[in-house]
Amino acid sequence: MVDKLQRLLLLAGVLALVPLSPGAAETEDRRSERPRSLSAEASQLDLAQGLVQITDVQVDTSATGLRLVLETSGTLTAPETTTAGNALTAEIPNAVLALPDGDSFEVADPIDGIARVALTNLAGDRVQVSITGIEAPPTTDVSVEATGLVLSVVPGVAAAAAADEEALQILVTGERSDYVPTEASVTRLDVPLRDTPRSIQVVPRQVIEDQAANRVGDALRNVSNVVRDGGFGGTADQFIMRGFFLRNIFRDGFRDPTFSILETSNIERIEVIKGPASVLQGNLEPGGAINVVTEQPLANPRYEAQLRAGSFGFIRPTADLSGPLTDAGDLRYRVNLAYEGSDGFRDLDQDVERVFVSPVLAWDITDDTTLTLEFSYLDSERPFDRGLVASGRDVADIPVRRFLGEPDDFYELEEISAGYRLEHQFNDQWGIRNAFRFLSSDTVDFRAEPLNLNEATGELTRNFRSNDDLSQTYLLQTEVNGRFNTGSLEHNVLLGFDLSRVTDGGTQSRLPAGLTPSINIFNPVYNQVTPPSFAELTNVVRDNFIRTDSIGIFAQDQIELTDNLQLLLAGRVDFVEQRSENNLTGTSDSQSPTAFSPSIGLLYRPVEPLALYASFSRSFQPNFGTDIDGNFLDPERGTQYEVGLRAELLQGNLIANLAVFHINRSGLATFDAATGAFVPTAEQRSRGVELDISGEILPGWNVIASVGYIDAEFTEEFFGLEPGSRVDNVPEHTASLWTTYEIQSGDLQGLGFGAGVFHVGERAGDFGDTFDLPGYWRTDAAVFYNRDNWRAAINVQNLFDVRYFTANNFGRVAIEPGAPLTIIGTLSVEF
Repeated sequence: MVDKLQRLLLLAGVLALVPLSPGAAETEDRRSERPRSLSAEASQLDLAQGLVQITDVQVDTSATGLRLVLETSGTLTAPETTTAGNALTAEIPNAVLALPDGDSFEVADPIDGIARVALTNLAGDRVQVSITGIEAPPTTDVSVEATGLVLSVVPGVAAAAAADEEALQILVTGERSDYVPTEASVTRLDVPLRDTPRSIQVVPRQVIEDQAANRVGDALRNVSNVVRDGGFGGTADQFIMRGFFLRNIFRDGFRDPTFSILETSNIERIEVIKGPASVLQGNLEPGGAINVVTEQPLANPRYEAQLRAGSFGFIRPTADLSGPLTDAGDLRYRVNLAYEGSDGFRDLDQDVERVFVSPVLAWDITDDTTLTLEFSYLDSERPFDRGLVASGRDVADIPVRRFLGEPDDFYELEEISAGYRLEHQFNDQWGIRNAFRFLSSDTVDFRAEPLNLNEATGELTRNFRSNDDLSQTYLLQTEVNGRFNTGSLEHNVLLGFDLSRVTDGGTQSRLPAGLTPSINIFNPVYNQVTPPSFAELTNVVRDNFIRTDSIGIFAQDQIELTDNLQLLLAGRVDFVEQRSENNLTGTSDSQSPTAFSPSIGLLYRPVEPLALYASFSRSFQPNFGTDIDGNFLDPERGTQYEVGLRAELLQGNLIANLAVFHINRSGLATFDAATGAFVPTAEQRSRGVELDISGEILPGWNVIASVGYIDAEFTEEFFGLEPGSRVDNVPEHTASLWTTYEIQSGDLQGLGFGAGVFHVGERAGDFGDTFDLPGYWRTDAAVFYNRDNWRAAINVQNLFDVRYFTANNFGRVAIEPGAPLTIIGTLSVEF
């Protein structure tokens, strides 16, 4: 049935795209009729609310400067202007951009001395005008004329040329901070975050840069109730959210089942959607989903080179190149390049080496149709390192540098991603998106795997073994987004389907028992024997292949019931076919689960800066246990109830989100000793509260902070764990605070400082709760200097050299230690 339905839906997707070809698509520039962001109804609403529309922008140049003319539908009052760095900014209240070409305006290098003129809509019915000088902020006179608002601009003069003519700068506000998130593509709806009735957090690129975060896990420390989970010997990014393990991360909305450390050089932002998200992405754990959004081609040329170097032989040069390939700007590119080398902080100077390249090409086929082609390649080699071991209820008292494997232990990864995204706008209200992604991950490792510790003698038994695996994924998405009215109700609708095929397979081979030397954790001796060749690993314990085909059909409708009340209704049905083959036994199994995942949300805005919301959502995961008759059990189900509030403070410059949640995961398979089969009776519950804050407190002063509390436990017996048992690697409390301040004027303009603290509470160390991972507070600091087109920074991570542990991978012998005091220097230049 699934194969037939796949072919039918694939054909429907292709037919839906036929009108997008240049010969069949309408070539009339609909954007000249009406900006896409403003429907006729929205325009009438603006007028009814007394908003003044800016309908056109003219830039007239002269020998001495330029005139920026804003043509309006009514009368605007002259705004005050402020400066920050080389930028002059004016915020026009009670106004909205309604331009023929969209809801923003930008022109680069209009005259000598002026680098950029830009207009954008801001929250709270404001329009921001930003004029950036090359050597100094420009000066301007603002006047109100019959046609609208006129800004007469003169390029600024550099301080060295101005001599004693020191300019007076009145600083009220700069350009909107990059710490203020306004959107998240993970919802798949064209709806701002402020109107989304569930908890979604965003870590923007600026935070990643300010913290010198080289891994996604480092950036996610800024989000409440998200912690690292064991990463298979330090080779992969794995996380726990709201008390539940996450199996997959998403890249640009596509599931990424590859098992690796994600590259950060091409990340635009990281989006975190809390709670069950199956209505958006299919079979998922109930904790939520992480979506990494990558950088896209720019309309204006931009070239950046960066060199980062620091402790433990760390070096990381990167490059980011983007711009148009044609004079018309209809063909644009972006290329991200990165190399990373390091000895690591563990003993034996273990080499880490990564090479990454990611080209992206965007082509505006017509004014309403854009095709984007994307590719990335990652080659990574690093040590396979299980970390430290437990002794009693604690982590063994040995240095965090102590390595308990062998010098030749390694992990190699080759990862390829390729795909396209085709988008077409039929008119102001309706558009279609079709996208495809292929991912391939080829991995091999070799290590002396730790097994058991004799706590009296310190002897750790081990076994030489190797995994050799290949994963390939094919993903297709097609969705239609539209807006329409039914009476007084405004609808924002999303309809679509996803197709996917994921194949995983490989082997694990081991050296026969008794042939691998043990190691003493207090006095390790390496290379006691010559490491065996792959051919000598004759004990093959795994040789399998798994193929998972799935189809998801979904619909969402966000309904504006009144001006301050919105209702979100969503549902998705998933058809899954899963087949596994065991080449050792010659047996195979298959299952075909089907699940429906609903989601309902209600958002109420009593006053403009405050939104109250409540939501209900469900998730599902295929179950791999079988009953006494050999039949696969029904899928696991996750159910969440969440209430919260979202506040826009300081005129929208600071965002706060408070959420209270209760999640129940039911249908977990546990072993029934009486029958020798699995039964779906186990349950896990997680409930808690969390607060996330991000934005700009004052000009130049940015902050991102979080605090979270979780009560997570198994409420029914699960593989011997009694009801009430703690869930491993889940802390009761997490907290974070990171803040930066950049001096805005004077001789020290551009100099900035940053400081942060990150807390993870005590956790159950392993599944059986046989030991504790201690809680910790880690402190970071930074100093940076921005000047013209270059930036220099020094980051100190773990300032007080705290001994801490990020997670445990399995059992009592795979505890991952955190890095000691680390210093990283960064130098970047943009041109």
